Amino acid sequence: MNSNLFMPLILQIAGVMVIIAEIIIPSGGILSMIAAGLIGYSLYYVFSELSAVAGYLFVLADAVLLPLLVFAGLKLLARSPLTLRRTLSSKEGVTSQSPELENLLGRKGVAMTDLRPSGKALIAGKKVDVASRGDYIRKGEQVVVVIVSGNQVIVEKNRE
Repeated sequence: MNSNLFMPLILQIAGVMVIIAEIIIPSGGILSMIAAGLIGYSLYYVFSELSAVAGYLFVLADAVLLPLLVFAGLKLLARSPLTLRRTLSSKEGVTSQSPELENLLGRKGVAMTDLRPSGKALIAGKKVDVASRGDYIRKGEQVVVVIVSGNQVIVEKNRE
């Protein structure tokens, strides 16, 4: 094997290692630029020092292998101990909705601020962040809770 071939191979391997480092350690693209420089210089070296045929073989190998390596790296990262494997569920006691909000459905209150469409209302003696369905509701008007979804409380004007 030609000794001139070792330099671009080492640069290619270093570029792949830097890409893997970018997957593990996000750097805002700095490591990606370094990897592109290493791989780009290895291609320049092959084209200028060896031959165009060798250069095209390196380009073909890069076009096939680099996406496969990145894909494999992302798949391995998903299974590595570096990633969060835990899911949050209600079985473990995790709730995204306050139990107090569930009890507000159908309750009446008073808008403490103008709702354009969101604001605050006094419902069941508590200040609650609420939103209307796009309607403008003036401060002091009577409202009724029609939907409680997650941490969002949707109100309408009380028509009674």
